[in-house]
Amino acid sequence: MIISQALIEKTLNEALSTGADFAEIFAEDSYSSRLSLIDSAPKDALVGKQYGAGIRIHFGHEEIYATTSDLSEAGLLKAARTAAKAKAGGTRKKSVDIFAEPVTSFDAVGEYKNLPWNVNREKKFTFLKNLDRESRSQSSLVTQTMPVLVEKVQRVQIANSNGLHVQDQRTHYRTVLDVIVEENGQRDSYSKNTYSVTDGLFFENIDTKQWAKETVGSAITVLRAPFAPAGEMPVIIDNGFGGVIFHEACGHGLETTSVSKDASVFCGKLGEKIANSCVTAIDDGTIEGCWGTQQYDDEGNKTKKTVLIENGILKSYMVDELGAKKTGYSTTGSGRRQNYKFAPTSRMRNTFIAAGKDSLEDMIKDIDHGIYAKEMGGGSVNPGTGDFNFATREAYLIKNGKIQGAVKGASLIGKGIEALGNITKVGSDLKHAAGMCGSVSGTIPAAVGQPAVLVSKMLVGGRA
Repeated sequence: MIISQALIEKTLNEALSTGADFAEIFAEDSYSSRLSLIDSAPKDALVGKQYGAGIRIHFGHEEIYATTSDLSEAGLLKAARTAAKAKAGGTRKKSVDIFAEPVTSFDAVGEYKNLPWNVNREKKFTFLKNLDRESRSQSSLVTQTMPVLVEKVQRVQIANSNGLHVQDQRTHYRTVLDVIVEENGQRDSYSKNTYSVTDGLFFENIDTKQWAKETVGSAITVLRAPFAPAGEMPVIIDNGFGGVIFHEACGHGLETTSVSKDASVFCGKLGEKIANSCVTAIDDGTIEGCWGTQQYDDEGNKTKKTVLIENGILKSYMVDELGAKKTGYSTTGSGRRQNYKFAPTSRMRNTFIAAGKDSLEDMIKDIDHGIYAKEMGGGSVNPGTGDFNFATREAYLIKNGKIQGAVKGASLIGKGIEALGNITKVGSDLKHAAGMCGSVSGTIPAAVGQPAVLVSKMLVGGRA
């Protein structure tokens, strides 16, 4: 337990002292580490601790948030008093009594093992050095490698004036391999990543030679590829990280962060058809072993599975506590924040297009002239309109129902709600991928995913 139950009660009562109708405390004790190589030598060996609490109060739809790194009684009461006085002149509306069921241990999703501070650091650097060596041995075209290992263990305690009191532990381990290749004055790069949410020694199960071979092979494929054609055409977006387009162009518009402000194209469309009937989309915080899974959200509510779109019909938004007050919708366990320095808001967890019944092979056969986007890269989105522009990392030209060869420089341009309507086939090969999502409540681990999908028409940016 980070803060005693008695001190939580005092802190919440101080926060309620000027008439707030809701008070919450989010306490955190976290460990993080980042190890990396460059030029075959250690670049980063950073370890950090984060320890503090955020005090949040609501006066109706108005939210006030104060933070402190001093978790003594004096420090917590000062932060609570600061928040309460930001809305002076009210009268106390409620008080917090001793909680009926004391929380004495951290809950957890899965069985945690090999916490990072118990794993020898030299073993971690040996893994990174193996990745570097294997990558460089694949081709003389490799000019640089940048393997990275990132670890985080976050322990939180959340309590509020409605009687909620929970503790949770979250672990996230991720390794990324970036390689740069160069030939005849042309340079390109490629990266792959993998993760675990339970085991700090997950990297021991990685076949470094195979992983390096795949990453370098993709980098060389992109380096030597001609530029993609431009124009409107059918596009197949492959499984896994291909789901980043739905996440960015549609997912953020389904959060009450946007909906409560009437700043989303999906406002007022519950019960309406917004996608092709073959599309079902889900945000699920309960998938075992998935990157965005948590036992509780960052408001202390149990996470759950939320069907956002079912057979093309909009069924739900992602709703946090304040979003629920503003919109009248029920909370969905979607309140998330980076750490105690951020107030929570509605955010995605593991968001994906559900599996369908089509095959990738049949999708390819359907296309006379189009693009197969095997791996997606980064991009930009206007959350209010859903307009997006995403680069592909690895793409192939399709002609007469067959893949002809790799192309580079292809970008996918469109509007989220239109792309949903143009999805005509959904594959059965659902895959999730890890990512980091930034928004008003900070940067959080969030998984994206989908099976391969066929978009009947989409604007492709390339070379005419």
